[in-house]
Amino acid sequence: MRKPDHNPFANSASLIVCGVLAGVVVAAAAFPAVAISGLAAKAGAEAFDQLPSELTVRRSPQITYVYANDANTLLTTLYDENRRDVPLADVAPIMRKAIIAAEDQRFYQHNGVDIQGVARAFVANQQQGEVSQGASTITMQYVRLAISYSATNPQQVIDASADTNARKLREMRYALAVEKQLTKDQVLERYLNIAAFGNSAFGIYAASQVYFGKEPKDLKIEEAAVLAGLVQAPTAYNPAVPENKQAATVRRDWVLEQMLKTGAISRAEYDTAKATEIKVTGKPSPNGCVSTTTASWGFFCDFFTRWWLEQDAFGKTPFERENRLKTGGYTIISSLDPPTQTAMKNTIEKYLPTVNPKTGRPEWRALMLAAVEPGTGKVRALAVNRNYKLDDPNAPVNGISTDLAKARLGIRGTYPNTTNPLLSGGGDIQGYQAGSTFKIFTMVAALEQGYPLDYTINTTSPYVSKFVIDPKSDAACQGNHYCPVNANPSYMNGPRNMWTGFGRSVNTYFVPLEERAGANNAVDVAKRFGIQFRARGTKPGEIRDYELSQPEPSKQWGAFTLGVSATTPLELANAYATIVADGKYCEPIPVEEVRDHSGNKLDVASPRCGQATKVEVARAAVDAARCPIGDQSALGRCDGSTFTQGRPLAQKYGKFPVAGKTGTTDEDKTAALVMMTKQLAVGGIIGDPDTPQLPRDPVTKAIEHFSHNQVNPAVAETLGAAMNGKKPINFDPPSPKMAFGTQVGIPAIAACSSVDAARSTLKAAGFAPEVDRGKPIDSPCPAGTVAKIEPTGKTVKGGVVVIYVSSGAAPGTPPGGGGPGGGGGGPGRGGGGGGGGSPAG
Repeated sequence: MRKPDHNPFANSASLIVCGVLAGVVVAAAAFPAVAISGLAAKAGAEAFDQLPSELTVRRSPQITYVYANDANTLLTTLYDENRRDVPLADVAPIMRKAIIAAEDQRFYQHNGVDIQGVARAFVANQQQGEVSQGASTITMQYVRLAISYSATNPQQVIDASADTNARKLREMRYALAVEKQLTKDQVLERYLNIAAFGNSAFGIYAASQVYFGKEPKDLKIEEAAVLAGLVQAPTAYNPAVPENKQAATVRRDWVLEQMLKTGAISRAEYDTAKATEIKVTGKPSPNGCVSTTTASWGFFCDFFTRWWLEQDAFGKTPFERENRLKTGGYTIISSLDPPTQTAMKNTIEKYLPTVNPKTGRPEWRALMLAAVEPGTGKVRALAVNRNYKLDDPNAPVNGISTDLAKARLGIRGTYPNTTNPLLSGGGDIQGYQAGSTFKIFTMVAALEQGYPLDYTINTTSPYVSKFVIDPKSDAACQGNHYCPVNANPSYMNGPRNMWTGFGRSVNTYFVPLEERAGANNAVDVAKRFGIQFRARGTKPGEIRDYELSQPEPSKQWGAFTLGVSATTPLELANAYATIVADGKYCEPIPVEEVRDHSGNKLDVASPRCGQATKVEVARAAVDAARCPIGDQSALGRCDGSTFTQGRPLAQKYGKFPVAGKTGTTDEDKTAALVMMTKQLAVGGIIGDPDTPQLPRDPVTKAIEHFSHNQVNPAVAETLGAAMNGKKPINFDPPSPKMAFGTQVGIPAIAACSSVDAARSTLKAAGFAPEVDRGKPIDSPCPAGTVAKIEPTGKTVKGGVVVIYVSSGAAPGTPPGGGGPGGGGGGPGRGGGGGGGGSPAG
C-alpha cells in the first residue's frame, strides 16, 4: 500500500486533473468538442466522442423451472446462474431505496455519470494512495455487467472488468448513451436483475429467495440493507457463511446509516433494523437432477434432460440445447404425476428396499418401474430402488460390482447410488431381457396377417422349429434346429389359441405362431411399438440393432418371441400403452407444457403419435392380454393365467378391467410384468443393471435367479394406487372377424378311423391337420387309430385340427354316430370350447 501523499501541490494538481477529466466528460456529452479550450482538452474530447455509444445487451442467463404436472409442485430448477428477472414493480420500494443509498445516492440527479462523484473519488484515492472510493454510478455498473454478459470470447470478459482508464471512459460513454434511451427506473430494474449477490444468487429475485426465502416485494428494511450491502463484495459479506456474519452485520449497518442519511428510513426504523440479528432463512435453489425437491424424482428428471437434449427446437447441437435449458429461463410443466410417482416408489421400497433392513447393506437387485399414459405417451412416473446421485469417491457407500472381473479389481457397483438411466436407457444402459412380454409382438403380427384369436396350434414340448441355432446350444435339437420347451408342459401343452396360449404363456404356441406370421414381421411390430434394440447381444434370437437391415436374419430369430432382446421398463410400458390406445403409438414424452422467458407457449409438448397397427388388431390383442393377469376376455375365452392375483391386487381401490403380461427369461436372469388399463400402463423389470446377462450375488458370488415375488405385486399395486379415484373405462371387445376369423364346419371323422384317413378328410376340407405327438390317450378305439379330434364343430378356415391317437387301453364299445368329430372340445381350447379358468371381469 502506498502511503498517503499530503503535498498540497500534489493535491492541487489532482484537483486540476480531475477538473479537466470531468470537463472532458461533460463537454463531450453536452457540448461540441470545439467548445473546449486547449488543444489537449479538445483532443481528449474528440477521442471520447469517438468511443462507441450503442451498447449491445444480451439477456443475462435465466433460471429454468421444472414443475410436476399439477403446475405447482416444483421438481427442480436448472441454471448456470440462479437468476430470474422481475419488473421493478415487484421489488419492494425499500429495496430500491437501499440500493441507491448504498451504491449511488445521486442516481436520480445525474445523467449516467456523476461528475461530482468522479471528482470526489479521484481526490480521495489520491490522498489515500490507493483505491478507497469508487465513482461508478448504478448506470455505469449496469454497463459493465451488460458488457460482460454480451462478451463473445474470454478476453472481452476480462476487458469488461479490467482496472484501466480506457474501461472507465468506455463505461462513461455507454452510461451517458444508456440514460438517453432508458428511464431511471428502467436502468434500476435492469441493474437489480443483473447484479451478483453471492451464494449463487444473481439478481434481486434469486437473492431474496436464497437469503430470506421470500419474493423481493416482501423484503423488510433490515433485509433490504443486507442485500444492498452485498453487491460491493458478495463473498466477503455473505451472511450465510458463519465466519462472515460479523462483516455482513457491519456492512448492513453501514447501509442503514446511508438510508437514514438519504431520508429513506426514519431514526426509529434505523434503530429497530440495526438491532435485528441477520437470519438467513432461505436456501440455494436446487440445480439439476441430483438435487430434485423429492429425492426419488431424479430418474424422471434425468429422462427429461436427455429428452430435451434431443429436441431440435432448442438448438442445433446437444451443447446448444443444454445451454438454453440452463440459461433460457423456461417454465416447464412436466408430465410427472406426484401421486403416481409416490405410490410407485413406496411400493418398490415395500417389496425391495434400497437398503436391506436385515443386513444394512445396499440392495444390489434393481426393481425398476415406469408408468405411461396411453394415447399421449406422457410419462407419469419412473422409480427404482436406487438414489439418483454420484457415489462420493472420498466416502463411497456403493457395494462392490456384481461383475466378477470388476469385483476382483475392487471396482464398485451402481448400488445404491447412480446417475445411469436405468429405467429409460441410454449411454451404457442397453436394457434388460423382458421374457414372454415380447409374445405380444408376435400375436399382433399374426393378427395383422389374418390369423384370428381363435387360431389353434397343438402345442408340444419340445417343439422342433424351422429356425436355426448353434448346434451346441442347449436349445438345439435334431442338428441346428431351435427347439423351445414349455416351463410347465402339463399346464401348457395341448391345443391352444391366442387367448389360452397368451394366458398360460405357452412358448411352443408362440414360436410356431412366429413361424407362420414371420419373425421379421414380429420384429417390425416391436419397432413400431417403440422397442429400440440398443443391445448388441449374442444370445440365440436376440435381435441386434445392426441386424435389422441385414438379409434374412430372421432365420435365427426364433427366440425373439420369448423376449431375449433387451428393452427397458419405459419402452415396455409404452409398447403396451400403444396396444391399449387402440394401436396408437406415442413417443414417450416428459412434458405437458413449455413456455419461454417471455411466457410464450412453445410447440414442443404436444403428443407425437401415429397409428402403429389397426384399431381392430389392437383391440383383439388387448382381449387376449386380459388372460395372463387373472381378468377375463370380453368373450369369456381366458383359460388359466400366469399371475392370477394381478387383477385383485390392482383392484384394491376400485373395479376396472385390466390386461397385461408376465415375462421370465432363461435361467431367471430377469423377471418382468406389464399391466394396463385404458388410462395407464405400468411396466416393471427386476434385474441387475451391472451384469444383466449373468447376475451374481456380490456376497456369495452365486448366480441369482430372479422371481416374480417383488416385481409382480409392485406393478399391480402401483397401477391400483394410480387408478384410485379414476372412472373405470371398459376395453372394447374384438370384432367377430378378429376373434374367430371365418368359421367353417369341421367334417365328421368316422369312429376309430385310421390316422391317414382322418388327415386326408381334414386336409380335403381345407384344414391343417396335425397329429398329437404326445403320449397316446386311452380310448375304446384300437391302438393306433383316431381317439378324438380337437377342436370340434367349427373353427377358423384353414385352422389347425389336432388328431389324437388311441392307446387302445380303455374298455368299452367304440363310439358310433358322429365319431371322434362329434363331441365337444375342451374348455377354452378352440372355437367350440367354453370359457373356463379365471372368473369373468
